[in-house]
Amino acid sequence: MTEKAAADIYLDNNATGAVARECLEAMLACLRPGIGNPSSRHAAGLRAKSFLQEARGEIAALVGARPQEIVFTSSGTEANHTAILGVLARYPHRRHIVTSTVEHPSTLMLLRHLEETGIRISRVPVDTEGRLDPEAVRAALAPDTALVTLMWANNETGVLFPIAAIAETIRASGVPFHVDAVQAAGRVAIDVTQVPVDMLSLSGHKLHGPPGAGALFVRKGFRIAPLLWGHQERRMRGGTENLPAIVGFGSACALAREDLEVQARRVRGLRDDLERGIIACFPAARIHGAGAPRLPNTSNVGFGTLDGEQIMDALDRHGVAVSLGAACAAGGREPSHVLTAMGLERRAALGAIRFSFGRYNTGACVERVLTLLPGILGEVAARAA
Repeated sequence: MTEKAAADIYLDNNATGAVARECLEAMLACLRPGIGNPSSRHAAGLRAKSFLQEARGEIAALVGARPQEIVFTSSGTEANHTAILGVLARYPHRRHIVTSTVEHPSTLMLLRHLEETGIRISRVPVDTEGRLDPEAVRAALAPDTALVTLMWANNETGVLFPIAAIAETIRASGVPFHVDAVQAAGRVAIDVTQVPVDMLSLSGHKLHGPPGAGALFVRKGFRIAPLLWGHQERRMRGGTENLPAIVGFGSACALAREDLEVQARRVRGLRDDLERGIIACFPAARIHGAGAPRLPNTSNVGFGTLDGEQIMDALDRHGVAVSLGAACAAGGREPSHVLTAMGLERRAALGAIRFSFGRYNTGACVERVLTLLPGILGEVAARAA
């Protein structure tokens, strides 16, 4: 077996980002002796609680929330499940949920399970650019709709849904609105004082924090039933909080808030340079979602009938890490549900590669990829001939 090169160029930041040095230092500070359980009332516990509350404040500030509106979870997946199941438990007489056809698997798979239990699911389609029409969301509402659950930014294409417009469109219905902002937070500006969503899911490891910490914004006055019972997190999420991961999450949010616009401009430039270079060397390439508003860091490129897995593996052998799509589904050979929902045929969807930039990528990363790609694409095409 040939040993693969170390991934010295990492362009899979939508799957997870390298933990920032600032986050590691913050985490180490709360791992020292003398830090207890945040629920304990002795001095060691109070020190832990102070770390916890400081992180809560930083996470809240990133999205314009109040600290008391942030509920810690173990991941973005748990935050999504807490929102969806928490609303259904709170309103058991409501048996209908509205979503889209391109949600993250953590949402889609839960909704598929709920459908088997008798919950009706309306999946609003997107157009060929991945855009979602707010009026189509409103039209999908029913008298017994329990929840509208949508993503802010697509994890595969980076396409941004018009969340503010959707929130205003459905506001009069009184239907609760949950948004999966795991990919959007820290990459585009979010202010829940301006966008009337009831719940918002977040995750630390998408913005250079550690894995193992997520959060759910729950607007003051909005109540859901807990997924895990216990006295922690205002009885909305039981279990001792993962203090080091949460502290790292808070540090990552502070870092993102500090230079969000600067980083957005910088990675957008890298993404655009990459896309121009790919089109120049392979004119048949298609940038999926290019006609829609997108995250500044994400590019989903279709290479026609060439096999995406072969392209990804070849880049990996040269030390470049990219993705076929959602990391949770990367082990399978089924085409991306996002791309097929956008109208791509199976073979075209299997030829797609996701490049996602982060804080530590530079122009040299783009140059290296553009140097490697012509040879790789030629080899893949020759094998297919």
